[in-house]
Amino acid sequence: MKKPYLNLEETSEYIIREFSEDIDPKELLWHRDREDRKVVSVGLTDWQVQLDDHLPTSLNNSIFIKKYQWHRVIKGTGMLIVKIYKL
Repeated sequence: MKKPYLNLEETSEYIIREFSEDIDPKELLWHRDREDRKVVSVGLTDWQVQLDDHLPTSLNNSIFIKKYQWHRVIKGTGMLIVKIYKL
């Protein structure tokens, strides 16, 4: 299955990930991750993240996502680059 993002850099501590401005929003599916994560946007954006049972929230503030918590990215304008810290 093709991922809706491109990993620009990956270390044992973090991943820098890019979502294209051309992505089809249908590709941004609800999913869960195997570890706790803190997600921080690199630059200002109108993209959002939505956690299960929560309203969408801006990615301009850091977001904590618990392991196995359902969440999804909501497309905004332009490209999105985030730094994902593996906790």
